[in-house]
Amino acid sequence: MTQSNIAVPAASLSSTAGQSADATRPGRLALWVMLSGTFLVVLDFFIVNVALPSMQRELLASTATLQLVVAGYGLATAAGLITGGRLGDLFGRRRMFMAGLLLFTLASAACGLAPNAELLVAARVLQGLAGALLQPQVLAMIGLVHTGEDRARAFAAYGLTLGLGATLGQLVGGLLIQADVWGLGWRSCFLINLPIGLLALLLAPRVIPPLANGGHQSRLDPAGMLLVAAASVAVVLPLVEGRQQGWPLWSWLCLAAALPLALLFAFQQRRLAARGGAPLVAPVLMADARFVNGLLTTLAFYVGNASLYFVLALYLQQGLALGALRSGLVFTALALGFFATSMGGARIARRFGGKPPIALGALLLAAGHALQYLNVAAFAGHAHLLAWMVPLLLVQGAGLGLVMAPLVSSVLAGLPPQHAGVASGVLSMVQQAGNALGVALIGILFYGRLGERGDAAAYAAGLGVALVYLMGSALLVAVLHRRGARRPSTSR
Repeated sequence: MTQSNIAVPAASLSSTAGQSADATRPGRLALWVMLSGTFLVVLDFFIVNVALPSMQRELLASTATLQLVVAGYGLATAAGLITGGRLGDLFGRRRMFMAGLLLFTLASAACGLAPNAELLVAARVLQGLAGALLQPQVLAMIGLVHTGEDRARAFAAYGLTLGLGATLGQLVGGLLIQADVWGLGWRSCFLINLPIGLLALLLAPRVIPPLANGGHQSRLDPAGMLLVAAASVAVVLPLVEGRQQGWPLWSWLCLAAALPLALLFAFQQRRLAARGGAPLVAPVLMADARFVNGLLTTLAFYVGNASLYFVLALYLQQGLALGALRSGLVFTALALGFFATSMGGARIARRFGGKPPIALGALLLAAGHALQYLNVAAFAGHAHLLAWMVPLLLVQGAGLGLVMAPLVSSVLAGLPPQHAGVASGVLSMVQQAGNALGVALIGILFYGRLGERGDAAAYAAGLGVALVYLMGSALLVAVLHRRGARRPSTSR
């Protein structure tokens, strides 16, 4: 989920959107071209999970480097999302969409051709920055060229694209690694982006109309960009590298610097707004208790989202010695559960008086994690483990679908139109930062419990402690959402 309509004023969201939709309403092909960019960005966060063991063997990578392959991508995306949206406002959304897509395609080629782990991590960071440029434009373009029920359907397709990119990433990766086309192995997980990206680049100028910024003048905020990036890195980098290096002094200094950097960012944003500047985050948004609670709910959900895929992929392939394809097929159960509740989310909401069933989904997700923990504890090393794991993954996927699909609209509901774009950008940054932070935190728990043994029992113990963490994350989502639902929005 990404930001939409960054710095687009209310008038632009109403009149410009209506005019664009009436005069240049794109066909369904335009929507799929836009969503192809989103699908690639999301897919590439998750597809690597199934390829991690193969990467580690071929590139002789450390466990910390494996975490950086995943977390570095999400962190780079998180740090650049708001700036990417601002660039779209300055230079045109279609132009920035295409620039981001081109850079993402080139970075994918660099990942697929990387000769060592260090260059792979660097290429993944470049991929993340490209995603930060590409992704914000998608929701902005959808919001400007679609209206009414057509817009609602487009946003529903967007949400489904997010979920399927995450849940199907493991299966797609498994199929590619199993096929081993031209002996590429895990590299095909990145190189598959090339034909998709090039086709989308070819079609984009033909099917997506050029979209003006509605006359809104915006400026970049270099100081804000540096501060938010520094604060993000100060949190995630020591969590990823600290355990591997025995928690050296620099890791604690980074963690200690994170809070002052965040406070300095908040002060700088308020001061810039008071001078009539264009801060990355409107201070009035952070004064809205309901919106802030929504951000906390989103963070609680996403620190468990990517973490689940990360540890499950490692457990299936290294703990149970399943191949990449069989591991991906197991993940299909998660995708089916997600798809079922995502598609039926509106009907389920009507049964609850029209309210989004986020708390219900979070409780269902927590129950799925708890049952999966009992399954792993009871049947570790036994043939019954997978027989029970698959139906429980359906339950976990169903919980994910009930939360993920309506979470964005729930957080943004009640905000005035003039803040919709920036609020969406902040929300997207929290989502991506949560993914990166979650992988870092669960890596500490999982590898800490795994220790030096590396046998099936140790992997089961690692997955068990990870599932306890995930259950706590899901329960926190339910509590925070229930609390936020009782608070009125205070933005003006």
